[in-house]
Amino acid sequence: MIFLIGYMGSGKSTIAKRLSEVLQCTYIEMDEEIERREGMTIPEVFTNHGETFFRAKESQLLKELEGELIVSTGGGVVLSAENRQALTDHFVIYLEASFKTIQDRLAQSGNRPLWSGDSNEKQKRFNERKPLYEKVAIGRILVDDKDPAMIVEEILLCLKKNDFGHTNR
Repeated sequence: MIFLIGYMGSGKSTIAKRLSEVLQCTYIEMDEEIERREGMTIPEVFTNHGETFFRAKESQLLKELEGELIVSTGGGVVLSAENRQALTDHFVIYLEASFKTIQDRLAQSGNRPLWSGDSNEKQKRFNERKPLYEKVAIGRILVDDKDPAMIVEEILLCLKKNDFGHTNR
């Protein structure tokens, strides 16, 4: 399995879809799968059940994934030590975007439950997650000012460099 991790708005879903087309394998977007299973949007899950419930569903889903998949994770999947450990058994690519890029992208997107508060709170949450992404990733791709095709090419080079397919990782 190949997991794409990174902060919300880093492009995980877009890149995972394109990468799955190139590698001809199934794509899973974890947030969409949780929405399907729960019968509600992620904002509704947060409103009705809270973040702890959502994180439990995220961890459960992570344990259930198997096969040749490209997985777009939620931005907070790395918050759990258990999840970080599970991810290290796979090929994990960190899509790294600057805080400014994230701000610009999320200003144009819909309701994100954890994109609230003042700019300092948002920056703090962003900074807290960065070392967690770096800890579990086997590769890191800087995504600012790159089109999706370029990012996919960089991931393919990273896969080749790390001999993906001949290792459990």
